Amino acid sequence: MIDDLLAGARDRMTKSVEATRHEFATVRTGRASPNLLDRLEIDYYGARTPLRQLSSVAAPEGRLLTVTPYDKTSIKLIEKAIMESDLGLTPNSDGTIIRLQIPELTEERRRELVKVVHGLAEEGRIAVRNIRRDTMHDLRELKQEGDVGADEERRAEGELQELTDLEVKKIDELLKGKEEEILGG
Repeated sequence: MIDDLLAGARDRMTKSVEATRHEFATVRTGRASPNLLDRLEIDYYGARTPLRQLSSVAAPEGRLLTVTPYDKTSIKLIEKAIMESDLGLTPNSDGTIIRLQIPELTEERRRELVKVVHGLAEEGRIAVRNIRRDTMHDLRELKQEGDVGADEERRAEGELQELTDLEVKKIDELLKGKEEEILGG
């Protein structure tokens, strides 16, 4: 029973780390990457719709992204969402394709992006800690119901803490790498 709880916690923590890694990929580093637009959602006919479902995104050059909407009538909505986002990009449209020039990052913008990734990392850490908290609660319930002894519970809590520390460390390493990528240019 304890092993199942720990395995579930491990699985959920790994998914939280992967979600954080994915969020980091959406932060601009001066190079064009279609992942930059992954967080973008468009208010499409009253529903929040991910940009990826409304268009294809490509990086034909190192500093250029192109967004080709499947529905040409959504071009204005997509442009508006890009303008209102925290990406700092200005869309340029010819009516069928939206072009996004990726400018060189200024030192000020680099610092802002570092703050953004610190926030994303903290969200990831909080998610991992919440999983630990929930699993600790489940372990205590097992002990109170008499399904496991105090020694087993302490051992499991120790393993859970080690797992939590390991996953938080992974997030910190991802953060360090992303910071270097942003500041190094």
